Formats: sequence, C-alpha cells, structure tokens
Amino acid sequence: MSSENSSGDIFEHERTVLETSLALIDQGTASVDDHQKLAKEYQKLLKTTQRIIKLSDKSEKRLTELSHEAQETNRQLEGLSTQLSKYLSPQLYQSIFTGSKAVARVSSRKKLTIFFADLCSFTNIVENLESEDVAEMLNLYLGTMTEIALSYGATVDKYIGDAIMLFFGDPESKGIKEDAVACVNMAIEMQETLRGMRDNWHRYGLQEPLQMRIGIATGFCTVGNFGSDLRLEYTAVGAGVNTASRLETAADNGDILMSFDTYSLVSDRIPCEEQQTLNLKGIGQVRTFKPLRDEDNNPSRVSLEIGESAINTDISSLAPDQLARAQQSLANALQRVEAHLEHNNVQESLL
Repeated sequence: MSSENSSGDIFEHERTVLETSLALIDQGTASVDDHQKLAKEYQKLLKTTQRIIKLSDKSEKRLTELSHEAQETNRQLEGLSTQLSKYLSPQLYQSIFTGSKAVARVSSRKKLTIFFADLCSFTNIVENLESEDVAEMLNLYLGTMTEIALSYGATVDKYIGDAIMLFFGDPESKGIKEDAVACVNMAIEMQETLRGMRDNWHRYGLQEPLQMRIGIATGFCTVGNFGSDLRLEYTAVGAGVNTASRLETAADNGDILMSFDTYSLVSDRIPCEEQQTLNLKGIGQVRTFKPLRDEDNNPSRVSLEIGESAINTDISSLAPDQLARAQQSLANALQRVEAHLEHNNVQESLL
C-alpha cells in the first residue's frame, strides 16, 4: 500500500492480511498456502510487538532514571539555594528568587534609615583571646543581633568584623516614618538584649561585659547592586550612610545616637533627648539625639545591676502583696550590701 493511502496505523499491513484471511475462511476457499502465509505474518507481528515492548521497557527505564536524576538535581539545587541564602538578606534573597529584582548593576534613589553598630574596644579584646573564643563570642553576638534585626524587617547589608550595617526602606518598606520607628525600636531592643547577656561573656575570658555603640540616620541614598559583572554587592551609598557611620563612632559606649532627620520621624512615638551638636567630618554640623531607656522615662521600670548580671522589670503590673514582698526583699539585700561594705572598710582600716 502506498504512503499516500496510508492511514498511519503501524499495524495496517497485518490488519489487511488478517481481513483477507478471514474472508477466505468465511468463503471456505482458504488453502494451506493461505494458512502458512497467515502464520508467517503472525510471526512477523509477534516479533514487531516484542521489539516495541522491549523499546517501551527501555524508554520507561530511561524515563525513570531521568526522573530520579531530576529529583537529585532539584535536591542539590535546593541545598545550594539554602546555603546561598545565608549570604544574602532574606528580603534580597526572596526578591531575586521570585524574579522581582534583577541580578544586574541597577540602583535607585530612596529615603532610607541607616543603622551602624560596633562593639567597643573589640580590637583590644581580640588580642587577648584565643581564636576559637573570638569566633564563638562573635557568632553569638552577631547571631543574636541579626535575629532581632530580621524580626523588625531590617535589611542586613553587611558585617565588617564586629560591625553591623543595616537599613530600612529597601527592598521592602512600610513607609519612611514606620521604617525609622522600627529601626530605633530595634536599636533599643539590641542594647537591652546585650545588657541582659552580661553573664555570657566571662566564659570567654572577658573581664568586662561587651558594649556597643549605635548610630542611626535617615536620608536619601542610592541603593542597589554595585560592582562588576563578576562580583556584585547589594548596598546603599550616600550622605545618610556616612552620617550614620559617623554618629556610631561619636556615640558613647552603650549608647544610641541618631540624626535630627530620624528624630523628627520618631519623636512622637519614642521619647528622646537632645545631645550636643557635632561637627562630623565631611558632613558638618549635625544635631544629635538619643532615645531614652525605659527606666529613664518610665517611673515604674526598675533596673537592678549586681556584678555582671542585670534585672529589668516593670513593677506597675505587680499586685500590692507582690510589691510588699519586693520591697522587703530589696531592703534585706540593701542591709547585706551595707554590712558587707562596712566589714570591708573595717578590714582595710586594720591593714
């Protein structure tokens, strides 16, 4: 049968032979040769069917192998993706992998609130510690601060040794004001948390607890991907970044120093106190402010420091009997402290 009249059925020839043979049988005119011809055609059909089944089995096996290979490749890619995500801020990672942000040298101008933090005298501390202790201590500090930062929605720009640079306003933003409020509240929580970790540092050989300085500034910055086609860094540059960095350097140990632009956005939500006006290098005169700690502004907030430990609590929620017990407990503690001091004075006078 010519290809022009072919229906595309791979068993068309066998079907024709079968129909012809059945017609001869029905007519009673089938000969031995016809039966032999039918048997031969059946043998050919059987061989063809066996080849098709064999090829089908091979194809199915190969498809199964390819499916397993694809699953293994996906697992490897997921593992690499998880590892890569640790080098990027979660917001940046999500924006890249969802396709909302291009991996290219692009940037935009936005109003950001920039945060810089640095441990006080960390260089001197490192010189007196073993490398393993330095790494463990630094990872504890950076890990704790980063968890707080991410809980407030900060974009983690980079770690520079013990220094941390964060910003609010890109790639996600809740609005300029809300970003600034979140940044200052985050800084306050970081300082409180670090003060509450005083008992952690002595095991690394530190005689004094860690303290950090924080600088915060709000302003227009250029934010995006900078670098080359081989190596890009997502960061922010501009006067706001420089101001925050200078304020961090100028801040007292354990304090937070913010610019007027940040203060003007948060002052109705966070109690602040104006500090001295500073002449910052490359920037000029800058009015500075610091947020007040709870115990500075809240008369019901009680802070008690004993050695390297600190207790902070709000007594406004205590019942009258609880307040009475707290008063008696503090009075007893004060008597013991005074007795100990008197004993020490007597011993010193005898020497």
